[in-house]
Amino acid sequence: MTGATRALVIAPQWIGDAVMTEPLLRRLAARGEVLSVAALPWVAPVYRAMPQVREVIELPFAHGGLQLQARRRIARQIEGRFDVAYVLPNSLKSALLPLLAGIPKRVGYLGEARVGLLTHRLKNPARGHGADKPPMVAFYSALSGEAGVESDRPQLKLPADVLQAALSQQQLQPHSYTVFAPGAEFGPAKRWPAQHFAALAAQLDQPVLLLGSAKEAALCEEIAQAAQSMRSNLRAQKNDPSQPESAQPRPHACSNLAGLTSLIDALALIAQAHSVVSNDSGLMHVAAAFGVPQVAVFGSSSPKHTPPLSDRAQVLWLKDDPSYQPPLDCAPCFERECPLGHTRCLNDIAPERVAQALALR
Repeated sequence: MTGATRALVIAPQWIGDAVMTEPLLRRLAARGEVLSVAALPWVAPVYRAMPQVREVIELPFAHGGLQLQARRRIARQIEGRFDVAYVLPNSLKSALLPLLAGIPKRVGYLGEARVGLLTHRLKNPARGHGADKPPMVAFYSALSGEAGVESDRPQLKLPADVLQAALSQQQLQPHSYTVFAPGAEFGPAKRWPAQHFAALAAQLDQPVLLLGSAKEAALCEEIAQAAQSMRSNLRAQKNDPSQPESAQPRPHACSNLAGLTSLIDALALIAQAHSVVSNDSGLMHVAAAFGVPQVAVFGSSSPKHTPPLSDRAQVLWLKDDPSYQPPLDCAPCFERECPLGHTRCLNDIAPERVAQALALR
């Protein structure tokens, strides 16, 4: 290991973005760089699912503010340890730690007022408009300075004991359940309706696990309760009075685990799922990076900008559906809430259509 380049990677703050940085880290490790990742606690587990990462340094920072005192303290702890830093977020504060730590080579995009903070600056790609926004995986991989980044795809891997522990805790077998990830931190214009998720769960012939953060617990509970009610109604319709109760069909469980699992356990449950249904969210990218069969429902955002990069993923986006009328000229708007108040881009994707897409995975 003597003479190897010691690299510090400053990670983005969102789970999906963290997943999309994996190809960059794979490129850096392949050319012999020894990687440490500085990440906020809620994304740090994603980097522990990347075998090429030697060390994860959890940063005690909160949202907002420069928090210079905390950054100086961490900088003193890591001073002299690294030869190069790759600053993945575009903010000014994300570039401060490498500067304060005296890391001689600091690579990143120009970002906001960072000319003096970075030694090697890439020009930001054209922002584009709507569906023309550039792909994010290639955006991160370009920081390697290498060519061919357009074909990069994220890959995650967890140790066998981590995978088994997550299954044992939920008393599950591999590939025996479907995962729903109904949340989207950005806002409701990216969320397929709760009643649609519930109706889909009622149609499936296996248990459903609802995964998300504590902020999404109420949303997931709404889905779980509605799904159980719908499944019970379906069971009542199928009951045969001539058969004993033990022979009657029973509704499968729809379990709300939002906020009740660690992120590493949520990753493990996704990795071993039969299939995953999600919005355009961080957990969508997780499923793609594990190669799990999935259906991703897009509304206000664009699968040309942040697609699930997997051959086992199917995207449903009414903007690209020529049979959908009238056309969605408003999409993608990239807004947190529908500016027009109808959210047709999501409401008009029927549960039956998602069920059909799942059957093809």
